[in-house]
Amino acid sequence: MNKVLETKQLFLADELQQVALAANVAKHLKTSFIMLLKGDLGVGKTTFARGFIQASGFDGVVKSPTYTLVEPYPITENRMCYHFDLYRLAYPEELEFTGARDYFNETDVCLLEWPEKAEGFLPPADWICEFSHADEGRNLIISACSDKGKKLMLQVFCDFRL
Repeated sequence: MNKVLETKQLFLADELQQVALAANVAKHLKTSFIMLLKGDLGVGKTTFARGFIQASGFDGVVKSPTYTLVEPYPITENRMCYHFDLYRLAYPEELEFTGARDYFNETDVCLLEWPEKAEGFLPPADWICEFSHADEGRNLIISACSDKGKKLMLQVFCDFRL
């Protein structure tokens, strides 16, 4: 269960704003982190993940892990970012077969799309990001669920303006 410590609501007018926010998160995130990306198809979860991964130092193409369930990316400071897309999980226990427990560690970042598909098999999140459609853009609610999640939220929104 994720206890919410602080919440931030945003309106993102376009993909550029989603990528800018993701880049600002990447700029401040220097520790291990678990970020759950929730929302319907087409709301920008993968766009946000791609922006974060590229701003974190990965220089190649960021693929959607829809068919592989997880894609690893080397990022700054000898860390990895594991981008999960759990949409195709038939049952939550399948996550165990991917070796996912090894990805949730003290150095790396995990971005998980469709985390509700693996409920009960995920460690507590640092952030829960809930994307939704809005007129002319997207709404985003970010919930900090750990002390390091709350600290990151304060850092990110201290200098980020849309």
